[in-house]
Amino acid sequence: MTHKWKLGSLAAAAVALIAVFLFANMIGSFDYVFPRRVFKVLAIVMTGGAIAFATLVFQTITNNRILTPSIIGLDSLYMLLQTFVIFAFGSMSLSAELNFIFSIALMMVFVALLYRLMFKREGRNLYFLLLVGLVLGTLFGSLSTFMQVLIDPNEFMRVQDKMFASFNNIRTDLLLFAAIGLALIGLYSMRFMKFLDVLALGREQAVNLGIPYDYTVKRLLIIVALLIAISTALVGPITFLGLLVANVAHQFMKTYRHSLLIAGSMLISIIALVGGQLLVERVFTFSTTLSVIINFIGGGYFLYLLLRENRT
Repeated sequence: MTHKWKLGSLAAAAVALIAVFLFANMIGSFDYVFPRRVFKVLAIVMTGGAIAFATLVFQTITNNRILTPSIIGLDSLYMLLQTFVIFAFGSMSLSAELNFIFSIALMMVFVALLYRLMFKREGRNLYFLLLVGLVLGTLFGSLSTFMQVLIDPNEFMRVQDKMFASFNNIRTDLLLFAAIGLALIGLYSMRFMKFLDVLALGREQAVNLGIPYDYTVKRLLIIVALLIAISTALVGPITFLGLLVANVAHQFMKTYRHSLLIAGSMLISIIALVGGQLLVERVFTFSTTLSVIINFIGGGYFLYLLLRENRT
């Protein structure tokens, strides 16, 4: 099967699942139900595409297929922010719009400071950055847990809602903010896409082939952080989605051309999210969340990748 046929089959599967999600089992007023489902689909497409793109680029930069952008601590920072706001000011202190903007702004300040400190001196490689991000993510998680223990039980229910990604009750104004942000990031990232195939060869080979390695990697890391920040602030953390779809895209597409891998991973991500949301709504009747299903499958796949790498 050629790459065009593979992408075509993924696109057909995604469109079919979206059609089922939009029109199947529609009970009640069409004018009420259909727009709500459309907003969910838009949120799924933007979130799935952003996470897949960011993870594939991140794995290319690090030359490691078992890493995800969440390792630098953005998910943990998001939860720390949500917990702190409710702990200090109450659950009604920030509107959804302010919470969305404030979350993205804080995560980007954290990433800017982290990159500034890590890349200030020569000789500090990318893996040192990942190690620092992992340590800080653990610290943020511990602080969140500490405040959650002290928080009022009624307020803790609001914090608990933030722990898992949810595509229910998506606000149209937040979708507009996210769409504008993702569109601008996508336009900016186009100038670096031609370097990805060469970056996958490693630092030495990329430098020898004339790629401005440090400049390109720093910009790509900022793009990755922005995409993860927007998707997390929009729906919540989905830790293993990127790992799952990026590796499945590599296995399915069987190519090193990033133009094909990125398109394939984004389509696989949309298929996984739409299919998972169908399971949540039609099979489990909202008794669980989509992120639980994705993280369960993705966590198992992560263990498989670790065992496979250990054997090789």
